[in-house]
Amino acid sequence: MSNSKIRIAVSGAGGGVGQSIIKALYDTGYEIVAFDGESLGTGLYAAPKSFVIPYAKEPSFIDRTVELCQKESCKLFFPGLDAELPYLSQAVDRFAEVGTQVIVSSPEVIELSDNKLLTYSTLTPHDISVPKTIDMASYTDQHPPLPYPFILKRKVGGHRSHDVHLIKNERTLTALFASGLDLSLFIAQEYIEGDEYTCGSVNLNGQCKGVIVMRRTLRDGDTYQSFTVKNDVIENEVRKIMALIKPFGACNVQLRLKDNKPYVLEINARCSGTTAARALCGFNEPKMIADYLCSNKQPSYTIKEQTILRYWKELVVDNAIIAEVERNGRLTNNSHPKL
Repeated sequence: MSNSKIRIAVSGAGGGVGQSIIKALYDTGYEIVAFDGESLGTGLYAAPKSFVIPYAKEPSFIDRTVELCQKESCKLFFPGLDAELPYLSQAVDRFAEVGTQVIVSSPEVIELSDNKLLTYSTLTPHDISVPKTIDMASYTDQHPPLPYPFILKRKVGGHRSHDVHLIKNERTLTALFASGLDLSLFIAQEYIEGDEYTCGSVNLNGQCKGVIVMRRTLRDGDTYQSFTVKNDVIENEVRKIMALIKPFGACNVQLRLKDNKPYVLEINARCSGTTAARALCGFNEPKMIADYLCSNKQPSYTIKEQTILRYWKELVVDNAIIAEVERNGRLTNNSHPKL
């Protein structure tokens, strides 16, 4: 079967991760079918076929996405939203019955990546450095749980910089206690000074097939400048993590480097918002995964050390096309522009 006949579903097409996957799959020969819960999801208008689907929390989410994957003969399905991962990881057999392989890790890996306290307790016994982490659910004292400064973030879930608080001093902590925030839902985490890195990996058959390391700068929780680097210390740490948790498909590790020691901040068991940037640097995660699963082609890559500067790009859509999506919940035979 040629790539031109292979369709790949991508969800979360209105968000940064979904759009990044779509960008990485442009001009690869695969045909994209875009899903999103909103009729104004940008990526819906940048794919040949697009469908509005239920939100992950809705009871019809799995039934509808299975139905669409079967109808559109999608060989693979790349999720683009964290909220979808727990549901999809439990439903891989449902999709397999209609010929679609979901690129999602096991429920255990999804839980590990979503729960920062579990990440800490799982990695640290294996000599993998994670900033010291305290469960605020068991914390009742007004004294600081960690030396200042430290970070407060949601224990489960959370994304970008939402609900992340840098606690610099006692005044900041007192104000947070007084705000009525339910601190039992949070963890306190040691603040690590140092450059931040986002590291992508491809994992198939229980083995890590490749790693890319990118130093990054953030704006509002998103990467807006990234720089490919060669760093064996970081790459080896990422491979060590992958060997331990054994994800499937793409897995992203965010970390900081202090005194040449990597400290893991977060694991995302999915593609990343920087997936398209990595593809531009020679490390195309969705394509490598698709080539392996559809054509048994072993992942190969040549990473170029370069700088990626992200920028806004407008996508102009005729109002009649938007009205069609709002009316029918789908868009077919779209002469789609590139994102």
